[in-house]
Amino acid sequence: MTLTLDNRSQNKESSLTQALRQIQQLNSKIAVLEEQHLSYVQKQQNLISAIAEICVSPMQEVQALRILIYRGEAACRQYLRSLLVKQNKAV
Repeated sequence: MTLTLDNRSQNKESSLTQALRQIQQLNSKIAVLEEQHLSYVQKQQNLISAIAEICVSPMQEVQALRILIYRGEAACRQYLRSLLVKQNKAV
């Protein structure tokens, strides 16, 4: 009888320990995702500032934002670089 109760309590303790470990792992993953999200938001804010600085017409700004939305950050940066090259050639 004592062995049965000990086994049950050990199993419950083992289950609780396992659940706590899983919670800690999830909390760690959440913390990593929160950091990645903050980094992403900061990059987007920096990119939007760059769009405002580099684009000389509203149409260029609209195009840059469309590229950002539909094709992503890398494509938008490439578009902005091409605008800078064109502006430097014009000067």
